[in-house]
Amino acid sequence: MSVIRGATGDWEVVIGLEVHAQVISNSKLFSGSSTTFGAEPNTQVSLVDAAMPGMLPVINRKCVEQAIRTGLGLNARINLYSVFDRKNYFYADLPQGYQISQYKQPIVGEGSLTIDLPDGSTREIGIERLHLEQDAGKSIHDLHPAKTFVDLNRSGVALMEIVSKPDLRSADEASAYVTKLRSILRYLGTCDGNMQEGSMRADVNVSVRRPGAPYGTRCEIKNMNSMRFIRQAIEFEARRQIDILEDGGTIDQETRLFDTKRGVTRTMRSKEEAHDYRYFPDPDLLPLELDPAWVEEIRATLPELPDAKRERFIREYGIKPYDAGVLVSEQISADFFEAVARGRDGKLAANWVMGELFGALNKAGRSIADSPVSAENLGGLIDRIADNTISGRIAKQVFEEMFETGADADTIIEEKGLRQVTDTGAIAELVDQVIRDNPDKIAEIKAGKEKLKGWFVGQVMKASKGKANPQMVNQILAEKLKD
Repeated sequence: MSVIRGATGDWEVVIGLEVHAQVISNSKLFSGSSTTFGAEPNTQVSLVDAAMPGMLPVINRKCVEQAIRTGLGLNARINLYSVFDRKNYFYADLPQGYQISQYKQPIVGEGSLTIDLPDGSTREIGIERLHLEQDAGKSIHDLHPAKTFVDLNRSGVALMEIVSKPDLRSADEASAYVTKLRSILRYLGTCDGNMQEGSMRADVNVSVRRPGAPYGTRCEIKNMNSMRFIRQAIEFEARRQIDILEDGGTIDQETRLFDTKRGVTRTMRSKEEAHDYRYFPDPDLLPLELDPAWVEEIRATLPELPDAKRERFIREYGIKPYDAGVLVSEQISADFFEAVARGRDGKLAANWVMGELFGALNKAGRSIADSPVSAENLGGLIDRIADNTISGRIAKQVFEEMFETGADADTIIEEKGLRQVTDTGAIAELVDQVIRDNPDKIAEIKAGKEKLKGWFVGQVMKASKGKANPQMVNQILAEKLKD
């Protein structure tokens, strides 16, 4: 159990997350308008999105399918009967004056998600529900000193609101939860997870209590769009509540915003309850009834998800659990690794992908999607190490050239003359020369200074410009020193 030490004793943080994930779909939840990101303001707005009188919503089958697919991926119950409700509130960028959402009868019920923690342990976090709803538009406050502009391109875009149970107990766990959820959604192809574009954002509910005590009063921090800010907001808010309670005060249930510049949360408004929204079934939409056979058809198309892939990588390729977790966090990384590792030493493949490749990509500010070194070419480089064409040391030099030029390993090895010297006679000559040049060091070795053998190996490798096979150098040197 994660606890925070206060002036008067220990406190436990209780966290629940409401993640809003934009559904990958070409059109909106109830209209045919485009959902393409970055379009000119108010160019993707139908009469339905703008709430013109007499316009009626029509459900988008693809969005329903994506919600079912996500629910199945979260091991959740799919409700064959669900209802769309009107959630009534006023925003300048909400043309209808209400949001079409789901309340008591959502499309997806309880599920679960396993998070991976920094210490290597795991925890299962409960999913309370997933419901479909339409997004609001966007108010823009920084284009005019006295006016607010409204862009309705986002109005009506389909969202999945995925609500966790209050099972999270630290900023680390909350970050791990969002990270794993994002990974699953991207594997499923139901949300792109681009938090910087607003297609995935989280409302974070935070309360504190004495360990084992009933839940405390919670505050909701709205619209968090980065892992770093989620962590900072939780840590600040937990400490703020503890300080108030230890001073004899009480926590007001409210909605707060996170000030990213100052690293603090501040009051936005008092927290609304469900009755404040006056939920009622939307009279323009019939209840949603699903065919069980359709749900099973969708289930049959699910990909291998991160947890299952991680266990398979550990089992089939013999790599460490941590390495497997890193490799499966993104499907493109997992696919790249598997293409490199297939038919080769899995541990060596993981080392090259996570070490040299990820390091070079990070330094160059590139993603694995536009890596200049293909999986096929990286596998070819590993083959040349395995068949002793080049040493591991020379392989790093070859990799640098591959990354810079995009050429394959064989081409570079031949053009640069980097083939490893495995001719025992040639290596023996180099060893003899180094021995002749350093009689004083030979005397020291024979006097018991064994560590100098490493120095001799280094001199031979230097004389061969790194091309001599290191194992053969060690072997021949050991034989020569016996004389």
